[in-house]
Amino acid sequence: MSGRAAPLTTTARLLGEAAAAFLGQPDLAASTRRSYQQTLGRLERELGADQPLTTLTADQVTAAIAAAWGGRAPATWNRHLATFRSFLGFCRRRRWLTDHLSVDLERRPEPADRTKAIPLPELERLWRLDDIGVREKALWRLLYETAARASEALSINVEDLELDNKRVRVRSKGGDLDWLHFQTGLARLLPRLIDGRIRGPLFLSERAPVPARAPAVVDRCPDTGRARLSYRRAEALFREASGGWTLHQLRHSALTHLAEQNASLPLLMAKSRHTSLRSLQRYAPPGR
Repeated sequence: MSGRAAPLTTTARLLGEAAAAFLGQPDLAASTRRSYQQTLGRLERELGADQPLTTLTADQVTAAIAAAWGGRAPATWNRHLATFRSFLGFCRRRRWLTDHLSVDLERRPEPADRTKAIPLPELERLWRLDDIGVREKALWRLLYETAARASEALSINVEDLELDNKRVRVRSKGGDLDWLHFQTGLARLLPRLIDGRIRGPLFLSERAPVPARAPAVVDRCPDTGRARLSYRRAEALFREASGGWTLHQLRHSALTHLAEQNASLPLLMAKSRHTSLRSLQRYAPPGR
């Protein structure tokens, strides 16, 4: 780390105010906004939300980022560093920053992990578990059969389903509406999961929430009063049942297994809903 102390800006805007404006951009997806909030919220705690930008220096910011995420995995480090650089660019476009100073930190190489796919015998074991409820089995099947993201699956409502056509409507990562097509395994589970409901979240929590923690109307079943199943709870249940696998690895496994079966590139792109081959290669690396 260098010893210089060059000012980041010459305006009097507070760090917290600038961060709030950055997070308030109307075109940010909800998941992106949550990710950005994690980064900027931590930096506000490290540096002080009420600290004027005029008093911040490159050394201060560099030290804060290193202290917050210096010991984390390369992917986590790179994500937070990229977020802060986006924040700096946002401020410069609004002329809150008057120089071209960059934080004196570099991206870290992310070693490729080719072992993320869950072996097929392990998946078959999960499908056959007797002590797992229909909700978990339906969620796991959905993630694998459609290669959906966990956040997409958990946001599904009963009215998004078309059981006769074996498809479900989801809002994708970029905000677009897509149809995901599932198979017979999930189709057999869904009527039991829905249990006569015609509206509200598809995946529900075990019990109704206490009044002090009532969810938003959109995340509450109007018939049962139960809340939408949270990502944290769904992830914990899957890790416990699978011995440590993650929900994301169901999506990864679906795409990897298709690639191993020599599925065509257009099919893989359609299934993953990726727009770039580089992104797809994390799940289905090209063969020789």
